[in-house]
Amino acid sequence: MKCIIIDDENHCIKTLTNLLENNFPEVEILANCLESEKAYDLILRLKPDFIFLDIEMPFLNGFDLLTKFDRIDFDVIFTTAYDSYAIKAIKFSALDTF
Repeated sequence: MKCIIIDDENHCIKTLTNLLENNFPEVEILANCLESEKAYDLILRLKPDFIFLDIEMPFLNGFDLLTKFDRIDFDVIFTTAYDSYAIKAIKFSALDTF
């Protein structure tokens, strides 16, 4: 399984990377991206199976990034502390698996 981590806070990327490496060695992190406006091209080029996507980011939030795609052929795991985004996330086919 291949993924990309997209978050504007470096400490969040480092924490998630550490968690994945220590608990899910089958997940290959293809790249991480601090700037959401660069993430679109990165996703198209690397073709991940899924992305970890922060919602609150400057310039282009996570939802705006997703609307740039004609077709989303990867899974999305939203990484946010804001529960107010739940309904909008569901519209992008996000599911709670707990």
